[in-house]
Amino acid sequence: MVEPALERTLAPDDPRSPVILDLVGNPALKEVQLSSRPEQAGTARKLTVAVLRQWNVGSLAEVGELLVSELVGNAVRHTGARTFGLRMGRRRGWVRVEVRDPSRALPCLVPIVRDLDESGRGLFLVDRLSDRWGVDLLPRGKTTWFELRAPQ
Repeated sequence: MVEPALERTLAPDDPRSPVILDLVGNPALKEVQLSSRPEQAGTARKLTVAVLRQWNVGSLAEVGELLVSELVGNAVRHTGARTFGLRMGRRRGWVRVEVRDPSRALPCLVPIVRDLDESGRGLFLVDRLSDRWGVDLLPRGKTTWFELRAPQ
């Protein structure tokens, strides 16, 4: 698990941010387990940005950072889990980011989000900004994922 002090030390635009992959783990190589605390969304963002830069698709960093934050926020707020997993994959023309949690409750996309609504924007943003997204039910839990088209 990532300590809060580390959370504050590495900004996503810091050229040393790949160091976080060594300290926490590389979600492109193996699922990284993070504790279900709101501040861990920052760690997930940093990991996502570091991997995207490592893959030379830094142009996806801003949207990837936002969308992973939304998926982590849902996992932390709505599942009651102690931990969640972050994993990333790449295939020709696509980048995939996955957040796994032990709850089998499906996330709900709110079709219309109004200005004064206090919740419901997370999956709305994922739906609007990703090229594809979905949920895979597992024997114990689920994986919520999004995909972005990657420049060749």
